Amino acid sequence: MQTAASHSSALRRALAGLILGSSLALPAWSQILVGQTAGITGAVASSVKEATDGAKLWFDAVNAKGGVNGQKIELRQLDDQFDPKIAVENAKKLIDQGVVSLFLTRGTPHNQAIMPLLAEHKIPLVGPSTGAMVLHEPVNPWVFNVRAPYQREAERAIRHLSLIGIERIAIVQVDDTFGADAVVGALKGFAAVGRQPVAHLKYDRAKPDFAPLMPTLKQANPQAVLYIGSGTAVVDGMKALRASGSRAQLVTLSNNASAGFIKGLGDIARGTIVAQVLPYERSMSAPIVKEALALASAKGQEGVTPAMLEGFVSAKVLVEGLRRAGKDPTREKLRAALEGIGKLDLGGLDLSYTPTDHSGLDFADLSIIDADGKFRR
Repeated sequence: MQTAASHSSALRRALAGLILGSSLALPAWSQILVGQTAGITGAVASSVKEATDGAKLWFDAVNAKGGVNGQKIELRQLDDQFDPKIAVENAKKLIDQGVVSLFLTRGTPHNQAIMPLLAEHKIPLVGPSTGAMVLHEPVNPWVFNVRAPYQREAERAIRHLSLIGIERIAIVQVDDTFGADAVVGALKGFAAVGRQPVAHLKYDRAKPDFAPLMPTLKQANPQAVLYIGSGTAVVDGMKALRASGSRAQLVTLSNNASAGFIKGLGDIARGTIVAQVLPYERSMSAPIVKEALALASAKGQEGVTPAMLEGFVSAKVLVEGLRRAGKDPTREKLRAALEGIGKLDLGGLDLSYTPTDHSGLDFADLSIIDADGKFRR
């Protein structure tokens, strides 16, 4: 029979166990969880890795100095294989795990698919890795863009080609919401210079097949072809064009501005024009670039790519929001903090958020791949 003394002793041991268990759990509570769903495998794997590596440069630097308001950032990643349906499933899992923000989600259809979850769970999406206008207009109170829209860079590309005397331009676009969005900008560019595309072709995102498109392109005889699509699909499309005998100027958007994309192109990479939405990644005159290069060098990495720089800048924006949100930030506190940023100097690069404008940066430029497989401006 258990005596009062033995019962009291057992109770003390149980309480001690609970206290010990709680003390062991405290470090987890002191972390800020951030969630990312992206194509870690699949068509955009290389650029996703580069963007995430860039974000980790800043997260690691912040954590090494004690984190944000004494709390360290943990980035939880789930692979959606560049499939919008899986992206939604992953986003739900991350939300259930208690992440304070979704971050750097790759792909236009993917971001569109998770947008209903943002309002439902009152959770911010920071730095979506897409320039789709639907994320900019109308303003979504839970979406905080960092990079400029695809439409702006597509329009810039067409205007540039016209300026250098290229008149016969074709468009090959992916048949999805990303393609439909970006091509609006391209067509604005054509209208601005009083021209129309000599051919405008589409391909299936799920099963890209460029062989059927080549006869039409060959007959149109373009001087340049703007490819609107992602990763390996665009690589395959450009290779198919070269195999058809065309020497047309190859052009694509910033979502393909990665070292992995250049590697995929191989021998045909040289001379390809790729739009950019951030300053030149080797320009030491830009403080944001200088900072990223220094952190990469400290980790033994050789330089940064445009994709890495996009991830780096997005991480800086998120960290600034978390800092302003205070200790133990909630999702709603983070949203309010980001919206209250106004104008933020990221290092020679000004970002702006207000309650009526979540566009972030307004920067679009063009680069060309040189003989060494590097982007040049």
